[in-house]
Amino acid sequence: MQNEPTVRLTAVRRLYEVSARMGAGRSLAETLQAVVDGVVNGLGFGIAVLNLRQPDGKFEVIAVAGSPEAKEALLGTVSAADIFDAEFKIADQWGGLRFVPHERLPEGEVVGWVPDVPVSSEPDAWHPLDALFAPLYSSDGELVGMLAVDLPEDQRRPGPIHRELLEIFATQAGLAIDKARLTDQLLAEKARLEASETTFRLVFEGAGNGMATLAFEGPDAGRILRVNDAFCRITGYDQSQLIGSRMLDYLQDEDAGQTQRERDQLSSGPGPHRFERRFLRADGNHIWLGGTAAIVDQGKDQPGILLIQIDDITARKDAERELQHHAGHDPLTGLANRRLLQHRFDAVLQRSRQSGRRGVLLFCDLNHFKQVNDRYGHEAGDRALREIAERLLTEVRHGDTVARLGGDEFAILAEEIDDDDLTALIRRLEESIRRPLTGIDVPVTTSIGTAAVTPLSTDLDELLRTADHAMYQAKNRTRS
Repeated sequence: MQNEPTVRLTAVRRLYEVSARMGAGRSLAETLQAVVDGVVNGLGFGIAVLNLRQPDGKFEVIAVAGSPEAKEALLGTVSAADIFDAEFKIADQWGGLRFVPHERLPEGEVVGWVPDVPVSSEPDAWHPLDALFAPLYSSDGELVGMLAVDLPEDQRRPGPIHRELLEIFATQAGLAIDKARLTDQLLAEKARLEASETTFRLVFEGAGNGMATLAFEGPDAGRILRVNDAFCRITGYDQSQLIGSRMLDYLQDEDAGQTQRERDQLSSGPGPHRFERRFLRADGNHIWLGGTAAIVDQGKDQPGILLIQIDDITARKDAERELQHHAGHDPLTGLANRRLLQHRFDAVLQRSRQSGRRGVLLFCDLNHFKQVNDRYGHEAGDRALREIAERLLTEVRHGDTVARLGGDEFAILAEEIDDDDLTALIRRLEESIRRPLTGIDVPVTTSIGTAAVTPLSTDLDELLRTADHAMYQAKNRTRS
């Protein structure tokens, strides 16, 4: 018969072997099975059952070893969170273990699976209804599971050495389960990220609109990291030309503060934020891009990236610009209309009040133009009006506004002009209109009246009436 030191040494070796096998498990399922296999193969118990504690507090049998019948009966069963409370109240506390002797069990139906083995009459013999539990704890003291063992190999209630081995093993098992559970979470997160990346790549590459990612932080902020085929098709560049270049190199600001405003908008929240920008294509032409930009968080310690989606909105911007032009211009001559003249007058008046310098509003009326329509028809008259509009534009200074008020009446808004320059301007206008019109024998001339735009001016209509009155006075002087 072996002495106690020899028994202890043999037991420690067995514990070391089964603990090593248990710690080799990578996933949670592998670790749980290694725990129960270690109990049966290394610690001398015929049956081991592991109840894993679920997030809702309930216990589920995840692993069984030693008995095919026990595995079939118990595996996958779920018990309430308080399943062990009643038994532990009548249990003996063996260190960290809980032993429930069969004689303390209340009479009635037995819950669970009971091994079909002979009952011995010896005082320390193991009874089929005896139960020995080892609670399993994580490194921070959280209960992660309950290990139940049965049928000791010597068919006796475990002694001190056997209990100590089981308690040590249970401590290591709890730590191994905690580690494996964390490993499973990391693997699941990795799989989720890989699936997310795969989904993103499929969406990114297959999107009909242009997509690109840009570095948002660090020394490479603003550099293009990735583009899809649609982005290349829209912009005319190859991926090799775009990747690594700075997005701002292709963009044209509509005003000095546009880029900074967009940066501030992005920094204010995750987005998505809408934008419309002019972009320099590979062929040298500018197009309009419209789309969204959003900051994408790549996780802890990873720099954020900017995801942009674009479409070519040049046609829409051209249409808007054309509508805007029509809203402020005469459809026949392309000159400013009454609405745009009002807008320009308000700006000139504001600057006049700041500088104290005057401007002049000229009212031009064509003489004998009715004869053009009568003799050549309105189509020829329209061509003549367009020709006259071109002459007026040629003679005015840069920055002056030429507007058609209707029929054969025109207005010219000249900012900050002195008397000599005004006299010269009127003379040029009169001489230009006096020249023969293409294909027209009618001698068309113009009469011009003026009204000063001063810091005290308030109303465009009033100035037009003043200039119109001055024009009729000029017309009458010419007739007399």
